[in-house]
Amino acid sequence: MKKKGLALLMSLLFVSSALLSACGDKGAEKPSGGTGGAAGNEPFEITIRHTQVGESKKFRLALLNDVVSKTEAAVPGLKIKLDAVDSEVNRKEKLRGEMAAGKPPEVFDVFGSPDAGVYAKEGLMLDLTPILDELGIKDKFTTLDPFTHDGKIYGLPIGGSIEGIFYNKEYFEQKGLSVPKSLAELEQIAEAIKADGKIPFAQSSKDAWIPLMTTNNLWSYYAGPEVTYGFKTGETKWTDPKVVEGVKKHQEWVEKGYFKKGELGFEYADMRNQILSGEAIMMMDGSWANSVFRDPEQAGDMVGKIGYFNLPPVNAGDPVVVMQDANNGYGFSAEVANDPRKLQAVKEFIKNMWTDEMQLRGLKEDGVLPAMKMDLETMNSTSDDPLMQDIFKGVSEIGKSFPAFDALVQADVNTALSMGIQQVIGGELDAQKMLENVQAAQEAANAAEE
Repeated sequence: MKKKGLALLMSLLFVSSALLSACGDKGAEKPSGGTGGAAGNEPFEITIRHTQVGESKKFRLALLNDVVSKTEAAVPGLKIKLDAVDSEVNRKEKLRGEMAAGKPPEVFDVFGSPDAGVYAKEGLMLDLTPILDELGIKDKFTTLDPFTHDGKIYGLPIGGSIEGIFYNKEYFEQKGLSVPKSLAELEQIAEAIKADGKIPFAQSSKDAWIPLMTTNNLWSYYAGPEVTYGFKTGETKWTDPKVVEGVKKHQEWVEKGYFKKGELGFEYADMRNQILSGEAIMMMDGSWANSVFRDPEQAGDMVGKIGYFNLPPVNAGDPVVVMQDANNGYGFSAEVANDPRKLQAVKEFIKNMWTDEMQLRGLKEDGVLPAMKMDLETMNSTSDDPLMQDIFKGVSEIGKSFPAFDALVQADVNTALSMGIQQVIGGELDAQKMLENVQAAQEAANAAEE
């Protein structure tokens, strides 16, 4: 491992651990002839690190368990150990520590960009390119860009997502409210909800990535969806007046009381409970959240009463801009290549996980948009659920899309943004000062990569 790379990995671990301390969640058969030439039935084990933790992810866990059973049945002697870790802890602490030590699990949940690129550069991740060619599925994904480094593929997205607004349709109908066509109309609705004694937007900000969904979408409307691509190259700056305007809009919503007081102490599940209880009427979240609102055990009598719409543009009639990506998935340890039986197990896991059947099942049961190519008609056929139809409509309305900011900037910049938005929410900093701090972190991170 190069010294610079090791230093970077250790730096990521240190910074992430510090942030967690200071601040403490944006889918077969065996091939003919087998998938490997490994012989012998002696027992052996591989570990799969996953983040399907908690009630809201039970459908994803059930899907994973079925893939595990199929894979174990196809590979003689194989036993798969499942290691469940909270998503934020895995990404920002546990996996980075294991990578710094050069000892990740055989299979692990990983963010594509920038994480997989860092690990791949240091030779810690298995090159999947020949495996995908062998299985004939390389061209079946909507995008593999987040997991591609120097032309080679180092991970596979488990599903896709968009971010937008879930809302209480029953309340909207009772109050004569319509889906807004501009930010001004959205703010008028928020004012009406607040005047009615309700919370306009459910929010939980103990983990900074949650409010940053709102911030990211706002600055991408004001400054354009391309702006975030330029921060790492120096072509654009966080202190651009339009970026500042977007973050100021979030700050303004906080100051106007559009979110429940005390949001910095609320967990992710608390946000969904605010809308399910009727305390709040709208909520910015990823499309993956639909599974909670369609599950009678979690949503109760609110099933069928929650809808979805894209965050509207600044001006009515402008293109709809939406965060859309497939940046979360599974990666594999480079060490697997040194053990033919483990390599066979990985091939079987990939073959069983990434199929049309599993992608459609993930969509139908858990509402995770496919990471593999699938036409809108096929997706529509999986569900006549009104909420899913709203999300499909949201996908069809996208004029411009962009990946989440943390797929485009370095870990230190992500940390500065996370600390900064929490300081803005807490009234410690204004948007301008926060972004000056982020720009300083960006320039330092860019210089470190030269």
